[in-house]
Amino acid sequence: MFQTRITRMLDIKYPIIGGTMMWISYPEFVAAISNAGGLGILASAIYESRDEFADAIDRIKELTDKPFAVNINLFPMMRPVDNNEYVDILVDKGVKIVETSGHSAPEELCGRFKDAGMKWIHKCVGLRYAQKVQKMGVDIVTVVGYENGGATGKLDVGTLVLVPRVVEGVDVPVIGGGGVSNGRGLLAVLALGAEAVIIGSRILATKEAPIHDNLKQALVNASELDTMLVMRSIGATHRVWCNSAAKKCAELEASSAGLEEILDIVSGKKAKKMFNEGDLDSGIISCGQGIGLVHDIPTLKELFDSMMKEASDAAKGLVA
Repeated sequence: MFQTRITRMLDIKYPIIGGTMMWISYPEFVAAISNAGGLGILASAIYESRDEFADAIDRIKELTDKPFAVNINLFPMMRPVDNNEYVDILVDKGVKIVETSGHSAPEELCGRFKDAGMKWIHKCVGLRYAQKVQKMGVDIVTVVGYENGGATGKLDVGTLVLVPRVVEGVDVPVIGGGGVSNGRGLLAVLALGAEAVIIGSRILATKEAPIHDNLKQALVNASELDTMLVMRSIGATHRVWCNSAAKKCAELEASSAGLEEILDIVSGKKAKKMFNEGDLDSGIISCGQGIGLVHDIPTLKELFDSMMKEASDAAKGLVA
């Protein structure tokens, strides 16, 4: 029932893509997502040297024999290493799937993806961007609605409208997301025409997620009202969990604070302190409205298996 063009193209068991998350999508977590039946994606922007990045890919291969992908981040402030150097390593290591995301399409890189025989996924914010990369030879596009955690783009269109709008406007298969936390959400996004779902906030509350237990429990306790938008004033709107750091960021933006002050609040250094030490107000964490549907902390395998069963049961119920 749930085999699609995407599951076949990527050779994955379930139509579930683990969202790429900075300071979270390390090799161990990526491999765990793939081993659970989905597609794990390594965040290349974590790594500040070629050797560290190459070692991370090797580590994933030690931990799983399942397909995985690597994200190439096109945001200007998220390029510790030149992206061409990242791609050199992808080619050298024989990586089969690459995801790109950012303000613009990777015109200087897409030819290299195709020459290397990689499946290329591009994450974008709307139809015209999806149509542009389709002309460039993309294999799959990803779009997420306004409910999504992390970068929301500028269009502010919800999942229920955005996904089918993109599906009807391109020929390549679409990964859809934004607010998906359970099997009913998965089924809904597939019913909108997507051929896989991308989830991020839900997998933060899993046993394998590399964040402190204090933060996992706080996310389980959160409701759909406990997110907010920050960084819109600097053209990088993100939906995040509503904590003291996020509120401080919003206050600075409202007072027309400078870029340096805002970036100090949302810095990766402070986020890592929250992730590693459990200091819940030291940094910000991307979080979607679907967090209100998160009520437990299972393993990734338990989560994916239960989502697929729930989706299957819900589909059968619709025709009963």
